[in-house]
Order: sequence, then structure tokens, then C-alpha cells
Amino acid sequence: MTLEQLRIFATVAEMLHFTRAAEVLHLSQPAVSAAIAALEAEHGLRLFDRIGRRVELTAAGQLLHGQARAILAKVEEAGTMLAELSGLSRGALRLAASQTVGNHWLPRHLLRFAEAYPGIRVDLSIGNTEQVAEAVRDGRAELGIAEGVVTDPLLVSEAIEGDRLLLVVGAGHPWAKLRRVDRDALAAGRWILREPGSGTRALFEAAIRAIGIDPGALDIAMTLPGGRIIRAALLAGVGASVLSDLILMEDLAAGRIVALEGLDLPSRPFHLVRHRDRYRSLAERAFVRSALEAGQGPAS
Repeated sequence: MTLEQLRIFATVAEMLHFTRAAEVLHLSQPAVSAAIAALEAEHGLRLFDRIGRRVELTAAGQLLHGQARAILAKVEEAGTMLAELSGLSRGALRLAASQTVGNHWLPRHLLRFAEAYPGIRVDLSIGNTEQVAEAVRDGRAELGIAEGVVTDPLLVSEAIEGDRLLLVVGAGHPWAKLRRVDRDALAAGRWILREPGSGTRALFEAAIRAIGIDPGALDIAMTLPGGRIIRAALLAGVGASVLSDLILMEDLAAGRIVALEGLDLPSRPFHLVRHRDRYRSLAERAFVRSALEAGQGPAS
């Protein structure tokens, strides 16, 4: 078993598609198929079930995928350590960020970092808080930045200044004429919410429980995977939501979206998430330092 075979296997396992994996790896599709076939033949196990034009991991494939990712992460970590012998002139930094962080907080910090360290390649994945924690735990990301709280014994979390959640509706919504929405109206309202597992959804549900409303009893018109698409639904007048002020600054100033009182939604920190036992590269330390110097200090 070679590292190249493991790299090919892991990419196919994540894409669940030989052709797309070949494109990502800059290899021909026959070369990818041959590498997987050789790996299966060598060990006498099927790693994928071929179902029409798609593939699925077998039980053996699922076990190998976790090990392959851990091995490849260690190899990249070793390469990073060697690259650091020549300073931060080259190397890579793998980040995972939750939706609001990745789309609205992170871009200016990435630009600042790229200007200071042009030789460092940054690879970014975006998901919800649970997915960020999983990426750091599995070694697919060196540093995670999430809105939600991460509780995992393998991970350490450091709070930094973040954003503020707001109860909001579009300007055409009946609540837009109100300053404050009472408990009965909140309980009867139609909602557009993030998916379970997101930090925004967790804080909304905590706030709604605090005023005696069961989140499971709410009329949830839409469950959407990101703040931008929820913003579009609000502008269309679909319902009410809770979103970060980072997403809505321009809409609030223009009056297209209206912020209301009625839920206790305090400022929330973001969280830097690292693996407890993995090596912290100079690139990761430099990125955190750059972000904190830009005005995102430890949360008070």
C-alpha cells in the first residue's frame, strides 16, 4: 500500500465518484480506477460497491477511510514541519469554518494573511459547527473557527470576539412595524432557520426555550443551510429568523430587513478549535496572530 494509493482512495471515498476524484487529483479516470483495483486486489477486499454510475463505501472501505485520512494528515504535518525549517516562505494551512465565520468574518482575515505570507497555501472547507469539529478531530483541518460551542475531549477551544444574533424580518413582514414581538406572536410565527447542528440554530432554540416556548412546536417554514439563503427568504417576506449582524449590516442600514426585540440574544463569541494532541504549525500560529491583531481579540 502506497501513500499515492491512499490519497487516491481517500479522494474517491470523499467524492463517491471516480471521474470527479480524477479531476481533483489531476489524474485520468482509468488511473484512479486502476489504483483502487490494485488496492482491493492486494488485500482481497472490496472497498467500494459500484451501483450504476455511483459508488458507495463498503464496511471495509469505511474503516480504511478513517485510517487513510489520519495517515495523510500525519504526512502533511511532517511536510509542514520540514517546510518551517525555511521559515514561513512556503507551506500550507488547512482551515475549517462554520457558515457565518467562513462567509462573513474570515475573508478579510484571509486577505490580510495572504498579503503577509504569500507562500502559504490556504485550503478552506465550510460547514456547520459539528462539521468543523469533525474536520479538526479527523485531521482534515489544522484549525477550526466556529460560531457554536464545541465540546469534544479530543479538541481544545478558545473563545474570540464574534458577532451578535438578531431577531429579524423583511421590511414587508407584518412584524416589521413593531419594535418588540411578544411571546404569543413568537410562538405563532412562521420561521426560517438554519439546520440542526449549526451554532445559530442552537442559540435560537436556547433563547426560545428561555421564554417558555418548545422549539419543536414552532411553525418552521424552511430549514436552510446558510445565512445568505435565509437572508434571501427574509427579503421575499417568507417569515422571521435569527441571523448574525455580520450578514445583515447593509440590509439593516437600508431598511430592507428590520431587527426586533423579543428574544434575549446576547453577543456570541466565535471559537478557535484545535486538536489537543496535534502539532501546531507556524502557519497556524501566524494566522491566529494576524486575526487577533486585526481586532478580534479574546472574548471578554
